[in-house]
Amino acid sequence: MARALTIQRTLVTPPERERFHERLRQKRAYYEKAKCRFWAFEEAGLPGAFLEFFEAADAETLARAHAAAPDQVLDPNRIYTEVELQ
Repeated sequence: MARALTIQRTLVTPPERERFHERLRQKRAYYEKAKCRFWAFEEAGLPGAFLEFFEAADAETLARAHAAAPDQVLDPNRIYTEVELQ
């Protein structure tokens, strides 16, 4: 079965930056325990514009992790599955 991915964009103001970084660390720890991977990237030309990536081995695992997550994902039903290229 193909991998599953959710993407979320977040804008953070300078005063919120430290608190947001702590939330990112907490999300990473939570998703690792839920058998998922989590990455955050900041746009090089626009400080405070972040993309968060949530990945699991399958859509069911990712959906369960989102449902139980302490921080709600904006659109947890928008899950992308990997396209098998041959």
